[in-house]
Amino acid sequence: QVQLVESGGGLVQPGGSLRLSCAASGFAFSHNVMSWYRQAPGTERELVASISSIGTSTKYADFVKDRFTISRDNAKNMVYLQMNSLKPEDTGGYYCHLYLRDVNYWGTGTLVSVSS
Repeated sequence: QVQLVESGGGLVQPGGSLRLSCAASGFAFSHNVMSWYRQAPGTERELVASISSIGTSTKYADFVKDRFTISRDNAKNMVYLQMNSLKPEDTGGYYCHLYLRDVNYWGTGTLVSVSS
């Protein structure tokens, strides 16, 4: 079965960096678009970034452009989110996402807290 397991979250000061990882299994990873979403307390989940199956194309939400970078390693079935210049408003749960055969798959998330 599909499994998505996020890691790498934590507490960081404004201006700091974190690298999130998502370990994927149970499907043909290299054939599928992967995405990161986030959800702040009391808000809806929102798309942060997506990456094409072979990593040649990426998309970013306007609020993270030039600060975050999504990447993947198809040999390891991993997708990453490098987050730089973090702001307090980046605080929230970050979730790895796969859309496969009309089903949305989510990991359990990793928490990012940006605070001084």
